[in-house]
Amino acid sequence: MIRDTVWILGDQLNPAFAALAQSNPSTHRVLMVESLATLASRRWHIQRAHLVITAMRRFGEELRVRGFEVDYRHAATLAQGLHEHRAAYRPGEVIVMEPGSWNGLERVTRLGCRVVPGNQFLCHYTEFAGWMGSRRNLKMEDFYRWQRRRLGYLMEGSGPDAQPVGGRWNFDTDNRRPPPKGGSQVWPTPLVTPLDDLDREVIEKVRPYCTGDTPVGLWATSGAEAQRRMRHFVDQLLPGFGPHEDAMTVHSWHLAHSMLSPYLNLGLLTPAEVCDAVQDAFDRGLVPIASAEGFMRQVIGWREYVWGMYWAGTPTYAGMNALEATRPLPPVFRGEAPTQMRCVGQVLAEVQAHGWAHHIQRLMVLGNLCLIAGVDPRALLDWMWANFVDGAEWVMVPNVIGMSQHADGGRMATKPYASGGAYIDRMSDYCKGCRFDRSRRTGEDACPFTTLYWDFMARHRGRFGRNPRVAQQVHAAMRLGDLQEVRERAVAVMERLSAGQL
Repeated sequence: MIRDTVWILGDQLNPAFAALAQSNPSTHRVLMVESLATLASRRWHIQRAHLVITAMRRFGEELRVRGFEVDYRHAATLAQGLHEHRAAYRPGEVIVMEPGSWNGLERVTRLGCRVVPGNQFLCHYTEFAGWMGSRRNLKMEDFYRWQRRRLGYLMEGSGPDAQPVGGRWNFDTDNRRPPPKGGSQVWPTPLVTPLDDLDREVIEKVRPYCTGDTPVGLWATSGAEAQRRMRHFVDQLLPGFGPHEDAMTVHSWHLAHSMLSPYLNLGLLTPAEVCDAVQDAFDRGLVPIASAEGFMRQVIGWREYVWGMYWAGTPTYAGMNALEATRPLPPVFRGEAPTQMRCVGQVLAEVQAHGWAHHIQRLMVLGNLCLIAGVDPRALLDWMWANFVDGAEWVMVPNVIGMSQHADGGRMATKPYASGGAYIDRMSDYCKGCRFDRSRRTGEDACPFTTLYWDFMARHRGRFGRNPRVAQQVHAAMRLGDLQEVRERAVAVMERLSAGQL
């Protein structure tokens, strides 16, 4: 009997996903391919490479236990792995759930696979396109409310007349507190899974291609361990998640963040599982509305919005550079130079140690610095893609090119997410003890963020001078009595940043 093959890609590790859910061991076998070309394509953070490859191998074993014949191949490329499989087994057809990237979709189509629609998200990108329709304004908040109504999370009633629990759609104003003074808040320690022989085997394989600190079991590599971390978050962290979700502190690298995004991106968890657990905890009175809503917005709002926006764009979106930023990625990002900027040093040290940083650290420290310093957005995109455990093309392209670097000219974000040292000082304790003074914009002790922020507004006054969200800041920059000195200082700051001397 000729059997068909289900090809499982490395970010589709769930038996309920489309292609696999529609198959059974008597009629289908499974193909999984570890590609050396993918591993060698960039300097991945070792905790990312280890997570993906170990999770793939564990999932292959899980499928064998379920009765599937699994052809797990180590090949030079994905295409070679598929070619070798076809030569060895001569399947009737090769079926694959649609990949999560333009290049991936083009590849499997070119290789003659039958592509089936995915169910890894609660809103398929074709549904997102339907929501877009002829809208001129693609605000995430509008999409999020649409999602809440159709999915029923944190809602009273159903249908078009349904209303949000608590009478408000958004509790952002309750969730913007700075870190507790003196680091007095106790944040539960993340779970760790002891490394086993498989972990050590994968670490040995990937180490020559990678950077970053060696894995210690922080990131779950199986569905069962991902489920355990989800329960830990909902039970121990979610009640306190909301108030400080935008805060940054030297006393905790994780605060009350879930750190579940890697598992959602790989399929070890599904968004429905996570949202159902949050809804249940809220219904039982264990989680305040501000925390439940704030987290739900991240999952069914922002995450699915970014997914939809990625597919609503084009394969050329990643190369956009509307602000014509051309400076190289600062050497400090690659660990090639130290920095005296305490905020930057703190966040990069955490990325080195864990392959992770939360959304405000990514946007308002690392992304903000590159934006106002005029760094090539593609260089930042490539670095973030490689260095975060939850990195994926569909995640990073809209978040970096659109949200963080405004390189798409405002398609995704109506304003540039630029700030000076005052914002970092307000939302963190990083500025205490820093060599630079966040209140100064000129002089050797001036905070580089503050200097570059005012220069950025002046530099792009033609683009942002009529933008209602930032026009006031642009006009303020142009009225500075020391603007010429600020701009001269900014040039020196950018040059020193590029030379690894800041």
